[in-house]
Amino acid sequence: MIRCADDMHNLARYLIFFQYIGTRYRLRPNNPVSLSVSSRTDSGVHALSNSAHFDLQRMKDKPPFTEDVLVEALNYHLRTEQIRVTHAHRVPDNFHARHRAQSRTYIYRIALGFSKQSLLPLTDCELCWNLSNTELDVEAMREAAAMLIGTHDFSSFRAISTDTPFKSPVKTLDVVDIQPGSSFASAHFHREIPFWELKFQSRSFLYKQVRRMTGALVAVGQRRLSVPQLRDIMEARDSLIYPKCLAAPANGLFLARVDYREEGKQVRQNRFSKAPTSQLSFNTEKNIVCIRRQEMYSRIMLLETLQA
Repeated sequence: MIRCADDMHNLARYLIFFQYIGTRYRLRPNNPVSLSVSSRTDSGVHALSNSAHFDLQRMKDKPPFTEDVLVEALNYHLRTEQIRVTHAHRVPDNFHARHRAQSRTYIYRIALGFSKQSLLPLTDCELCWNLSNTELDVEAMREAAAMLIGTHDFSSFRAISTDTPFKSPVKTLDVVDIQPGSSFASAHFHREIPFWELKFQSRSFLYKQVRRMTGALVAVGQRRLSVPQLRDIMEARDSLIYPKCLAAPANGLFLARVDYREEGKQVRQNRFSKAPTSQLSFNTEKNIVCIRRQEMYSRIMLLETLQA
């Protein structure tokens, strides 16, 4: 549909950042509504900060919503869901959340010494991979991780999907790091829980690539797989050679960050500017009611995209 110029002056494109507990959701890249998400996540995978863009037009001659009002209104309608919009940013009409993303960072959380997930604190249940091992050979894992850094054909680390024939398996991993982590309840639980966090950063990833790399690195740490064996798997460039049941489960994985460049500068999601307070000196509660119908449309877009 073609809109005349008079109808376009109050149409605004927003970039939103949102987080969710992925136990109930699966993020689909394509959806019947006009919300474009930057990063796909599987069912069970969580997000500390994913991003998406969409267009929103106000009725009559009203100006576009300020970012703060948009965030508050969206969260008002999402209050019964395990989804929260953290902030929004007005962007140019040609901005695309997926295509303009410069890097994506994933964190994988591992808890040691727990044979059953039910023994973990409630704050970590379904938010990490619990292993019965009390320790891992972290130095061997770091040696294997160093082998993954750089530009490689990662065919062996991708799962087969409908878009496999159309996507290049060559990716550049900027960061693969393994560092001690901690429980979300570390200050209040009756025992200390050894945690490790695996960090992966790249402009983009293949389908289930992070979970497969994590599973292989953990297998190295458990001495079930040697570094030379992992190299052989990688150099085979064949997804079918990846050992069965080795991929890490979804529940320990978090999309931690999506970064963009703005005016030649690296900008992380928590550095986007907000509207000045002086622009928000009206009754926010009243505005939430006034824009309820339009913000409900945005809520529907999120829920259509985050499918159980």
